Amino acid sequence: MAEAMKMRATMEGDVVDVKVLIQHPMDTGLMKDKKTGKLIPAHFIDLFVATLNGKTVIDAQWGVGVAQNPFVGFRIKGGKPGDKVAIHAVDNLGNKFDGEEIVA
Repeated sequence: MAEAMKMRATMEGDVVDVKVLIQHPMDTGLMKDKKTGKLIPAHFIDLFVATLNGKTVIDAQWGVGVAQNPFVGFRIKGGKPGDKVAIHAVDNLGNKFDGEEIVA
C-alpha cells in the first residue's frame, strides 16, 4: 500500500508553502456499491490540524463534502528553513494520519 500522506514544505520568500496529499476514500455514506447495491458506510476525515513548530496554524473540521484523496495547500508567514511543519488528521472511524516535514 502506498503512503497514506505525502507532504512538502518549501520557502517562497518569507512564506512557507505547504502541500499535503492524504490517501483516503472520503465515503459519504450515500453511495451504493455497484455490485451489491448496498450503501457504502460513511468513512471520511473529520479533523485536520496543521502546526508550525508546535503552534497550531490550521484547525479544521471536515465532513463528507471533501473529495476523495484530499489535497490541501496553504501558506504560513514568518517561517524559516529548518522549521517543522506537522499534520495530524483523524477520520470518523478513529484512524489517524500524521506527518512531519522540515521546511527546505
